[in-house]
Amino acid sequence: MNSELIIPLVIYLVIVFAFAFYSQSPRNNKQDFLSDYFLGNRSMGGFVLAMTLAATYASASSFIGGPGAAYKMGLGWVLLAMIQLPAAWLTLGVLGKKFAIEARKHNALTLNDILYARYQSRAVVVLASLTLLLAFFAIMVVQFVGAARLLQTVTGLSYLQGLTIFAITVGIYTTIGGFRAVVMTDAVQGVMMIIGTIALLIGVIHAGGGLSNLVSGLHQIDPSLLSPYGPDHFLSQPFMLSFWILVCFGVIGLPHAAVRCMSYKSSQSLHRGMIISTAMVAFLMLGMHLSGALGRAIVPDIASPDQIMPTLMVTVLPPAIAGIFLAGPMAAIMSTIDSQLIQASATLLKDLYLNYVNPKVIDDSHAPRKLSRLSFWITGIFSALVFVAATNPPEMIIWLNLLAFGGMQAVFLWPLVLGLYWKKASAAGALWSMLSGLICYVSLSIIKPNLLGVHTIVPTLIVGFITFVLASIARPNTEASR
Repeated sequence: MNSELIIPLVIYLVIVFAFAFYSQSPRNNKQDFLSDYFLGNRSMGGFVLAMTLAATYASASSFIGGPGAAYKMGLGWVLLAMIQLPAAWLTLGVLGKKFAIEARKHNALTLNDILYARYQSRAVVVLASLTLLLAFFAIMVVQFVGAARLLQTVTGLSYLQGLTIFAITVGIYTTIGGFRAVVMTDAVQGVMMIIGTIALLIGVIHAGGGLSNLVSGLHQIDPSLLSPYGPDHFLSQPFMLSFWILVCFGVIGLPHAAVRCMSYKSSQSLHRGMIISTAMVAFLMLGMHLSGALGRAIVPDIASPDQIMPTLMVTVLPPAIAGIFLAGPMAAIMSTIDSQLIQASATLLKDLYLNYVNPKVIDDSHAPRKLSRLSFWITGIFSALVFVAATNPPEMIIWLNLLAFGGMQAVFLWPLVLGLYWKKASAAGALWSMLSGLICYVSLSIIKPNLLGVHTIVPTLIVGFITFVLASIARPNTEASR
């Protein structure tokens, strides 16, 4: 084990824990605890908003799986990745102000609070909660696998050792600090991601003798690596156009991204966040995917494409520098998993337990202590389940990640967007759209994932939209009890 790689990583993890302890603040009552733990008391400024949104969006798929796919598919996948550029801008632009207004109006702390305030439907909340937990479980498995492979390749630890270190670190600091710790570490991690991307891309170009030599190397391996369509024309035009729906427009429907629109402090913060987060996403996507594609000319044969990024770090950077910039991709993974853990905890504790299982705990004089203890156990148990699932990793994590992304979009996109902008949107429309979208997405993913050459998410969102409109017209909103 190389101490020059391990020491910077240990220092980084210590800093993360320090942020978690620093983020703790006194919670004098139940509402203070919930607001602070799940939303950081809606106090994010523009820079922190941008960093946490971009860092949450840039995950193991962006730093491990995406560059791995670019390694396998070539420069065409780099082009495909760049269609994600407006994702953060669209999310804040479409949801931003209206979402924040509704959240403050109804004192909403979670995404499901917003859904209930709009539709007054218990069924919508329960279905949304179960779908969110299932999808988050799959995405968190991806993050755990990505982190473990990163540590395994760079430090020489075994896969299980790397997985254990990561699970313990993220579980503890998320549990201790809550949302405030998540966004504060996201800000630091966002900066580390930028530095790490610059260092790695420069290292790859320098080690390959310049861009022209690297491109020539790719051509010698396989000329199709320079084609926009990739080997065997895998990246067809219909697929690329439909992929934009999945990784850009559909991001509006991702709960862990949408909840950021509830937690900023002012309109100025929102506008500043839109600009900074868009620039950051563009920079990260280009830098990391280009490094992965060009890296094939330096390391032409590798056991798993998901190992290309940590392999390149060790290959093109001196050990001490590689250890420092290991924090870049590690930060991307941690900033996504902590956001999903805090949202999973919010769903189980706030949306299900407090509302439907044991609402009397709200009136207990010891509510803050009990809620804190419950959040600890919920986060810990959920992390443990993800850890167990990640012990048997898939060959390429990007496909599992995209599958879970699409599932959440199929369920949440139209109830969120149409609920905010269409007055006639009803609970029946939301519920049937969620059910039809989920069934359609799962069925097509199994039976016909490339229907008419497009990604499954396109016909799924069409079906969900039509179902939403027809059901809303047929069954307008009626009063419901929670």
